[in-house]
Amino acid sequence: MKSLIQFIEKVVEGFGGLARLCVLALVLLVATNVIFRYLFSIGPVSLQELEWHLISPIALIGLAYSMKHRADVRVDIFYDKFSIRKQGVIDLLTAVATIAIGLYITWLSIKYVGQSYRLQEGSPDPGGLPMRYLLKAFIPIGFGLLVFQGIADTLTAYLKITETKNEAIKIAEREAI
Repeated sequence: MKSLIQFIEKVVEGFGGLARLCVLALVLLVATNVIFRYLFSIGPVSLQELEWHLISPIALIGLAYSMKHRADVRVDIFYDKFSIRKQGVIDLLTAVATIAIGLYITWLSIKYVGQSYRLQEGSPDPGGLPMRYLLKAFIPIGFGLLVFQGIADTLTAYLKITETKNEAIKIAEREAI
């Protein structure tokens, strides 16, 4: 089970690297667009649209990546006061909810991306980028990764609950002796 958790988290980490590269590319692209606009008085539509295209993988892949690194929002003021076992139960419930929501959005988005692909949807703006379906494809990819990370979190929470239970049994047995 631990090796499956490690495999899933390596996959999420790898996609997180892609998101980090997109952040770097976005910073460089915005700087380039500003230079073009203010020094040369030009602002290519395609470069401006590319900024939005880079935000998609950052946000959607970043969901699973931030969950892996526990950068998501939690109410730690209460959580930290709970026992390890109660924390595991809360983690298990939130992981299962994450999987359910991620599966639902992934399922809904596949049809949406497929329609965009069949139409060969591109930018409606003159000089805009083609293949908008590639941008939309990050929706099922991102939420699919969220499901993947949710599975890893479910397994981790299960281990946390069962290991805590086993430790409590061992302590009780030692005290009985």
